Amino acid sequence: MMTSRLFFSLLACLAFISTPCIAKKPNIVVILTDDQGWGDLSLHGNKNLSTPNLDRLAKEGAQFDRFYVCPVCSPTRAEFLTGRYHQRGGVYSTSAGGERLDLDEHTIADSFKAAGYATGAFGKWHNGMQYPYHPNGRGFEEFYGFCSGHWAHYFSPMLEHNGRITKGKGFIIDDLTNKAMEFMEANTKANKPFLAYLPYNTPHSPMQVPDQYWDRHSNNKLAQRSANPDRETINHTRAALAMCENIDWNVGRVLKKLDELGIAENTVVVFFHDNGPNGWRWNDGMRGIKGSTDEGGVRSPLFVRWQKKITPGTMIKPIGSAIDLFPTLADLAGVDVKSDRPLDGKSLKPLLTDEKADWNERIVINSWRKHVSARNQRFRLDSQGRLYDMVADPKQTTDVSKKFPAETKKLAAEVQKYRKNVMSEIGKDKRPFLVGHPDYPNTQVPARDGIPHGGIKRSSRHPNCSHFLNWKKTDDQVTWEIEVVESGIFEVDLYYTCPKEDVGSTLELSFNDTTIKTKITEAFAPPYIAGPADRHKRTEGDDKEWKAMSMGTIKLSKGKGTLTLQATDIPRASAMDFRLLMLKRK
Repeated sequence: MMTSRLFFSLLACLAFISTPCIAKKPNIVVILTDDQGWGDLSLHGNKNLSTPNLDRLAKEGAQFDRFYVCPVCSPTRAEFLTGRYHQRGGVYSTSAGGERLDLDEHTIADSFKAAGYATGAFGKWHNGMQYPYHPNGRGFEEFYGFCSGHWAHYFSPMLEHNGRITKGKGFIIDDLTNKAMEFMEANTKANKPFLAYLPYNTPHSPMQVPDQYWDRHSNNKLAQRSANPDRETINHTRAALAMCENIDWNVGRVLKKLDELGIAENTVVVFFHDNGPNGWRWNDGMRGIKGSTDEGGVRSPLFVRWQKKITPGTMIKPIGSAIDLFPTLADLAGVDVKSDRPLDGKSLKPLLTDEKADWNERIVINSWRKHVSARNQRFRLDSQGRLYDMVADPKQTTDVSKKFPAETKKLAAEVQKYRKNVMSEIGKDKRPFLVGHPDYPNTQVPARDGIPHGGIKRSSRHPNCSHFLNWKKTDDQVTWEIEVVESGIFEVDLYYTCPKEDVGSTLELSFNDTTIKTKITEAFAPPYIAGPADRHKRTEGDDKEWKAMSMGTIKLSKGKGTLTLQATDIPRASAMDFRLLMLKRK
């Protein structure tokens, strides 16, 4: 028989195992903003706005003096998700399918999910819509937001929750933050570590923001201006500053929630931007804005707070990059990186935790389309082959390539290596849009991904959140090149608008040898609502409410082909305006 001494020793051991004193994996919160410049923080010397919560976050942890991202949205997101340069993952554009991250890439959420973390993403995804490109197919168990590159309306807009269309509640950044905090709270109560990814979609246009922020900036005299003041649009700058202050307020809400839940000490909070500012405004005189591979287009803050491990006020001088975040967070959390492909990034943990480390000089590449720039600790070689001493000349005014021929040659060789070994992975994109994956019930087929034929027009030159209009002839059609992943029967919902005087058109949806038809019998003609809410005139198309109408069911056979939507009978002036097809496996 077990002795009483052994019995009580065993009980004590079991009690120890179950107590919270055992090292618990840290929670991870990653906040990524969209089109916010390095200079859009009061911490960095901007007197045009106040960002006290972000300033506090930086001071309570570590901040990087020089941290780099891509010149535009989807590439930076891909590099964060994979730890690899974006071209390796098939990302070469911001719309029309070129934003999709290849399915053989392993994401940070895949690794953290495998390690027992709850994983959630709340915001702008921008790396693919149709499952398994969808965030739910890339390791995120929970997703609330939108998958496109930008959204047309920020007040109670149409969004999605795990593939199902829903309506947002209030201003989008506030709403996304609410959902993320609910996720954090639920998993804290369940005693489960979490990875919460908040890719906010502001201050990307359209320039919409609640009154309380706009009212503080509508008459802002702008104490500081862009280095190119003739190119600065004052009202756009005012709106961007107001949107940045809303971001700051929401970051403060997240930090407060972590305190309330009692988990702040063991939560790693990361904050960075996806590219440079989306307009000419104060950015400490740096050359370039969004879209540029110069310093101003790719420099981002990086703040990392972990009260348990990172000394407050840490300033890190060695350069870092978005490709470093996956390996860094995995290293901090003790999570295995499951990727079977080599990462381009490296763990920044030794810099963050002040470990003794042999930190060698490194070169970081920033690229977009054909433009490639190389940065080491002191120099930047720009996309034209000009060399700048970024310590002595942070505004990139003087080419010193002749003064430093060895550095020029060294960085130029890295650029050529990148072009040969990384950019060469982007070939002709032959990936169809995937429909009907057996592991996911819903597939969105939006106007964004369609090709209009005949007189049909897109509502905006920016496809991401557009719709089709001017549908007046029976020869007009919209097509999508798709691949049905697995045969099945699908219920089809069509999102449309149609005024009373145009009701009656017959619509046909066909794929290979299958066709279904239906007729529009109900009017739905809401006004455009997005444009009137803008603080600065938009370049994107306007938006409105959309009505879902069942087209019935369609049987789709596995394989590739062209999905075609056509109005075979248009008895009046126009068939409809069209936004989206939703295919639901029965």
